[in-house]
Formats: sequence, C-alpha cells, structure tokens
Amino acid sequence: MSVQTQLLANDSLQQHFLSGHVSASGRLQALHDRLLQAIPHIDRIACALYDASDDSLTTFINSTRSGTPLPNYHFKLSQSAALSQLAENASIRMLDDLSHALLPTSVHNRWLIEQGYQSSFTVPIYDQRGFLGFVFFDSQQLHAFPEKTQRDLLLYSNLISMTISGEVETIRSLRASTHLACEFAHLRDFETGAHLQRMSHYAKVIAGSVAPRYQLSDEFIEHVFWFAPLHDIGKIGIPDSILLKQGSLTAAERRIMESHVNKGLEIIGKLIDDFGLAEFPDTVELRNIVGCHHEFLDGSGYPRGLHGAAVPISARIVTAADIYDALTTQRPYKQPWSHAQALTELQRMAEAGKLDPHCVAAIASAEAEFAVIGAQFQDSAPVLPSA
Repeated sequence: MSVQTQLLANDSLQQHFLSGHVSASGRLQALHDRLLQAIPHIDRIACALYDASDDSLTTFINSTRSGTPLPNYHFKLSQSAALSQLAENASIRMLDDLSHALLPTSVHNRWLIEQGYQSSFTVPIYDQRGFLGFVFFDSQQLHAFPEKTQRDLLLYSNLISMTISGEVETIRSLRASTHLACEFAHLRDFETGAHLQRMSHYAKVIAGSVAPRYQLSDEFIEHVFWFAPLHDIGKIGIPDSILLKQGSLTAAERRIMESHVNKGLEIIGKLIDDFGLAEFPDTVELRNIVGCHHEFLDGSGYPRGLHGAAVPISARIVTAADIYDALTTQRPYKQPWSHAQALTELQRMAEAGKLDPHCVAAIASAEAEFAVIGAQFQDSAPVLPSA
C-alpha cells in the first residue's frame, strides 16, 4: 500500500495524530512508525517552530531512529538565506547528497554530517497567521527522496502541520483570553507587555540550559515558554488597593495577595475546560507553573509550602526568571539592578535553599543572552520613582 493510500484510507491514524490524549512528540513517533512501513529509509523526522518576535527557529519535536537528536537548537532564520527563501516562497528543498551540498559552517550542518545523514527533504509549514516552521525528513541513504516520495511526504507534512498549528493556535487563544481578562480587570502590576515577553524568553534560556540535567525535551522547553506568561493570571482577582499598594502589606493584605495562586488555578481550570484542553497532556505544566511559582525549595513558599523535589522544575525555572526580571527592571519604588547585582541576590537565595541552584547557574552563564532579551523587550513607558 502506498503512503498516500495508507494515509487517506486510515482514519484512525489521523484521529490518533490529531488527538490531544498524546503529546506532540508521541504523536510524531506514532506517525513515524506508520511511515516506516512504506518508506523504511526515513531515519528522522523533526519539526522546528518559528518565533517572529525574535526571528528564531527552535527545535520542537523529533522522532529519530538512527543517530542522536540535536536538542535545544535555535538560530535566527535571517541567518540562513536558503531557509528564509523556503519560508518566504512556500517552496520545498531536497538535498540528495548532504556531504557535498552542505558546508560544515554551522552547528546544524556539522551535526547532520556527523550523524551520517546522506539526504534530506525540508518542508515549510504554515497556519492561518503565516509561517509556522519547518518539517525536516532525513535519511542515511543517498538520493532517498525522489519525486514520488516527496509527494507522499507532503501529505504527512500537512498532517504534522495540522496538529502543531492546532496546538499553537489553542495556546495563543488561551494567552489572548487571559490578556483580555487582565485588560478588563485593569491589571497593572507590571504583569503585562514587555515583562511577560522578557521573563518567558528568560525562562526558555534557563530551561534549555538545565535540560540535560533534568532530561527536559524540546517540547517541554517550548511549553515552559508558552505557559510562563500565564503564571500570575490569578492577580486578576486581587483588589487594586492591594495589588498596586507601594508600601508594605499588612498580614491580612498579604494573605489576600497570596490567594492569587489559587485564584489563578481556578481561572486556568475554567479556561482549560472552555478551550477543550482537559485531555491535553501538557496542561499539567501549565497548572504547575501557575500553582507553584511562589514555592521555594526550602518549604518557605506558598500556598502549599512544597519542599525540594515536590516543586516542579517548570515552576523553578519560571520563578528564577520572574525574580531576575523583577530585580533588573525599574519599578516605582526602585531603580533597576545590574545583572551582577541581581545574580548576587539569586545566588544568595539559592545558597539559602530557596531557588534551584542550577537555574541560577544558568542565569549566570547567560548574561549576554539576557542582555539581548532585555534590550529587545523594553518597557514602553518606564515609571520613575518620586523625587
């Protein structure tokens, strides 16, 4: 049975791949299993997503049967004239002999050659908003992608595009809904706009750095990036008199402020139901981030006083990113701290057992990356302290 006949005739394959019961990585691996029955020399399928906010392509999901995956790889799309042209023209690329077609001038090219891949087929994918990313098919055989195989793989690329674009659009809608709710609630606690952009990008860098230690997949890292901006959504339910108070909070006010975590979980639970995400496996990390971003490893955090390994790694990452941004940005009551000053405070908190030391070490080694992020996503109207 040809790939085309197999794919079009087998509704269960499409239903399984579009189902939210399984992670995107698991769905891609299941599709790869089926594809290998018709085209046994497809050794790797991978997808990279495009983020227009910083022109970056980032590895997202892969199914690799021969060779070792290239984890947490990202680069500027504009730095690759060939891929930029594919994205702009919605054209495909087939390379018959990678050893002659590619120069070992980039990490990705060197990796392809080192893994023994001989040929590749690249397909750009799109959603209703435009360019979404690429699907890459690689083989350890020369000339592995004749025209008929290319036509068959375009069908599989469409299926991959459907599931990824559906997932991305759902998260976009979820984030847009929470942002709109913040606007209606007049939430003004520095939790919108540039702050959320910065801290989500910081969180992505931290997650990538600690990924080997905690065995985090590229899909996990991307979900941390997607979900980080929602961490404080519960502040919608906190009165402005407390939320915007510049002086110290009373004990009663502090209890109300701390209730934003549980309020956030209630809001997220409602949104998950409204968007039909109850069976979406990665909403576990969304709940972890919203529910645990004020927990500390020494048990002194809130609302549950979690200790050590009970604090999810996704929440540890977001907590470190959020505190770093709070320290290094201007607030009505303080001037911004330098990277070195913020790092000293984060290291003090790590030594006290509050923050994950590996997340703090990731920040220490990412000063240049954080500087770029901070410069790119600046607050449009900084508020100066009163004279």
